[in-house]
Amino acid sequence: MKAVVLDSQHPDKIRLAAMNLPTLGVNEAKIKIHAAALNHRDQWCREGKYPNLTDAVVLGSDGAGVVIAVGNEVDSSWIGKEVIINPAIHWGNNSRVQDRNFRILGMPDHGTFAEYLHVDADRLHTKPEHLDFERAAALPLAGLTAYRALVYHGKVKKGDKVLITGYGGGVAQMAVQFAVAMGAEVYVNSGEKSKIDKAIAMGVKAGFDYQEASWPKQALDMSGGFDLIVDSAMGDTLSNLLDVVRPGGSIVFYGATLGNPSQLNARKVFWNQIRIQGSTMGSDQDFSDMLLFVNGKKIVPQIDSVRPLENALEAFEKMASGNQMGKLVLKV
Repeated sequence: MKAVVLDSQHPDKIRLAAMNLPTLGVNEAKIKIHAAALNHRDQWCREGKYPNLTDAVVLGSDGAGVVIAVGNEVDSSWIGKEVIINPAIHWGNNSRVQDRNFRILGMPDHGTFAEYLHVDADRLHTKPEHLDFERAAALPLAGLTAYRALVYHGKVKKGDKVLITGYGGGVAQMAVQFAVAMGAEVYVNSGEKSKIDKAIAMGVKAGFDYQEASWPKQALDMSGGFDLIVDSAMGDTLSNLLDVVRPGGSIVFYGATLGNPSQLNARKVFWNQIRIQGSTMGSDQDFSDMLLFVNGKKIVPQIDSVRPLENALEAFEKMASGNQMGKLVLKV
């Protein structure tokens, strides 16, 4: 089969390879992948930013396709079904935090950037009927991460004022769609006006250019402060977030692309009783709840572009540039 694998010795650090899957395990299903979607995680693997990377592993965490075979201990009724895959492996039984054995599909396990995939059958979920394969493939990792940040940790409710930072990335876009559908009053920030305009067209009340030093004042003047902020940047932007979150509010962050904050105004945090909460992916229950919500509200993930698996390098390069607006999808 054709697959996109990590190759640290190749000039592009990835390559299209011909490979064979191992024997199907008794608890596994074989999926004919129809579409797969990139996440920043894939690009960071390409850049060598994760520990214990292994060459020749198929990248890709997000995928949708059709089950074509199952192991001896898997219900045969899965055969022929259109499915999406929960990429969170071995979360464990504690809903509050992942198990020490937790990992994400696509490294170190073979992932979705391939014609076929073997995966434990307990990772399978029926594809939402209102989504085609390309949009279904864009949902799992970003949808799960956004849902847990908003619902499990953020406890968002109708009427809450919510700020989603860094609008344009996959998780931020899903968080915006979910929060709007939940009846929250949603705001975003971004470094590009076109992305802010897109967010407003999707139901966001207003957006702020985080390159402008005055954006926190603009946000406070317009909103009066936020009940919940969902962030992926951290770094020294945390001081701005502490300025615009309401007393008693929450900042939930699922990434730290700008690194660690150089300082923390601890007095502001404890005096205003602000909660700063980290979040990663989500539990199996979070994934099931997210799918129920997506089906009920008919949420459709936003797609930047679709290209064949053979042109995966183009998608990686676009992700590296940061110019995408929606998910980058590979059609297999």
